[in-house]
Amino acid sequence: MVAPERPSLARWSMFALTWHLSVWVGLGAVAACLVLLMLAAGPSIAGMGPTLFILTAMVVLGELRPVVASSTHESDGVPMSWAFVFAALYLWGIVPALLLQTLAVVLQQVLLQRAPWRVSFNVGQYALSLLAAWGVLVAAGVSTDMATGRAFFNAQDLGWVVLSWAAFHVVNLALVAGTAESDGQSWWEAFVEDIWYYTFSMFAVLAISPFVVVMAAESWQFVPLLLLPLFGVYKTASLARQQERQALHDALTDLPNRALFAQRLQESLDLAERDGKGVAVFLLDLDRFKEVNDTLGHSAGDQLLEVVARRVLSAVRPADVVARLGGDEFAVLLPDVTDSGAAIEVAARIRAALAEPFRLEGVLMDVDVSIGIAFAPAHGRDVELLVRRADVAMYVAKGEQTGIEVYDAARDPNSPQRLGTVTALREALDRGHLELHYQPKVRLSDGAVMGAEALVRWRDRKRGLVPPEEFVPLAERTGLVHRITRYVLGAALAQAADWWARGLQVPVAVNVSMRDLQEVDLAELVVEQLDRRMLPAEALVLEVTESVLVQDPGQAVATLRELAELGVQSSLDDFGTGYSSLLLLEQLPVRELKIDRSFVRRLDDVGGDDSMVRSIIGFAHGLGLTVVAEGVETTLAWQQLRTHGCDIAQGFRVAVPMPGPQATRWLLERVVVTPEQATPGPRRPGAAPRVGVSS
Repeated sequence: MVAPERPSLARWSMFALTWHLSVWVGLGAVAACLVLLMLAAGPSIAGMGPTLFILTAMVVLGELRPVVASSTHESDGVPMSWAFVFAALYLWGIVPALLLQTLAVVLQQVLLQRAPWRVSFNVGQYALSLLAAWGVLVAAGVSTDMATGRAFFNAQDLGWVVLSWAAFHVVNLALVAGTAESDGQSWWEAFVEDIWYYTFSMFAVLAISPFVVVMAAESWQFVPLLLLPLFGVYKTASLARQQERQALHDALTDLPNRALFAQRLQESLDLAERDGKGVAVFLLDLDRFKEVNDTLGHSAGDQLLEVVARRVLSAVRPADVVARLGGDEFAVLLPDVTDSGAAIEVAARIRAALAEPFRLEGVLMDVDVSIGIAFAPAHGRDVELLVRRADVAMYVAKGEQTGIEVYDAARDPNSPQRLGTVTALREALDRGHLELHYQPKVRLSDGAVMGAEALVRWRDRKRGLVPPEEFVPLAERTGLVHRITRYVLGAALAQAADWWARGLQVPVAVNVSMRDLQEVDLAELVVEQLDRRMLPAEALVLEVTESVLVQDPGQAVATLRELAELGVQSSLDDFGTGYSSLLLLEQLPVRELKIDRSFVRRLDDVGGDDSMVRSIIGFAHGLGLTVVAEGVETTLAWQQLRTHGCDIAQGFRVAVPMPGPQATRWLLERVVVTPEQATPGPRRPGAAPRVGVSS
């Protein structure tokens, strides 16, 4: 162990100051020993022969090239010089040992350009430790001097040899622990920190010293042979560091992995708690990364991840930690955060760095990123909780397409409030408290009814009618969405069967989620529900959002194609919000495309921007798709949509969502039913019924 960076005098305790004074006393002892050596040891040095020079070379080499087996402990490693210094201590006593140790430490510290105070500290630190080891030898009556020397070791010497190692080790740890207050630790905390690691590593080195003594006493020519096993030790330590690095770093980007990130985060949390500062954790997820893999291949995906890693590193501060957690998910640790604004500024720099197009396989690609942020201690004080809450914020940023989101307990599906909502929703499903409302869709050219969308509502005893945007996302995260989909599909087709029996051959549209497409045999469920009501496939339209297709296009396309082969048509909902590619849209077996209401609202004002709506309509017609405009609420929007060639409108301008009986009356008042359509039982759709909606 070596001294830490220079502590502040203002934070030294009297205890730490006492230890530092003892170091300077040790320096005096070293100086005295050096003077003694110069005055009295001349003839004895000559009698030591080549062994002294070989040990000197070994000490210097061992000090300059310490054994570093782990990057998680002492960065300076364990000096191999200790083995040869102790060999000198056993062979010739304290004076040559102090001389060799001082020479090696001063040379090493000067070459590393360490501060003079640190050179002095380390010289004195090792001098006092070595004097303690020599004291054990004196107390045991086995100490030697330069005149007599030692020519052998006996088995009974093992006890005092080990005691001398222990004395050296304990004093060394105690001296370094004396500087601990500058790091906010007590002396005892610093003393016991990693004590087993340092005890093992130090004793492993010192255990070589008796062999050096035996070899030197036999013949000095044997001592250089130790270079071979020492080389093996260095090689083994190097392999250990490589294995440790591989275990703690991502092989592709060379960034810290999840394990090392958690370790760094825990260290930052400990320091932040001590200093009263904050810590920020970012979780980053690349949007459309799967599309890159599916389109250009995994090699291009790997190239993208490497470039992303470099760009994120260039956007953060030097002290920040960037890690790859797996897949396209990255994490950033800001260890010293004074306010949330600074963290959000770093997140904005990251997004700006990733906003530049990526050139992959000769193709320019735009890949956006969603970033979730959690702060300590505001959002948690432990690693797992902070990462989980940053993950929640990231999914909010991805789902709402805001780019950057700070954790908000109100939007956390795992918060106590949300968990209570999950319980209440499960009870509502068990007790049949969900219901469907229906909103008609009409043709803009002549007002013909083209269908009705089934919209699920939750009638809660306390909150009344709960809209789907408040509980459907929660259901998707908890797995309840499958039960909701089964209920909505069954109830909607039951209503459709009633309409078709009355001659109202109006297709009903049902929304399906990403989980329905991924985890449920949707085609089998649809066929089962249609057969139960004796309805044709044309009675049902399945609506999928564009964002679902972007997240897992392969599975979505396969499922929709299977349904299309059964005759069930599909509709692409909320178009314009999910960044789907032209290639994907060409592959989709959908019948219609629904323009998101956010674009339609731009038509409500005179002079409003209609360029996006016109572009979507022209684009969809070019693919042979029917275009439905959602959220049509004003006559102005209705007229502009009809002028631009939009096919179908849905919104308050047509009708508000209505419960089943009210929707049935609305249809019966407006639909002209032919005698053929009035025949009871399911029918295939004939000519589109007429409705009395003004155009």
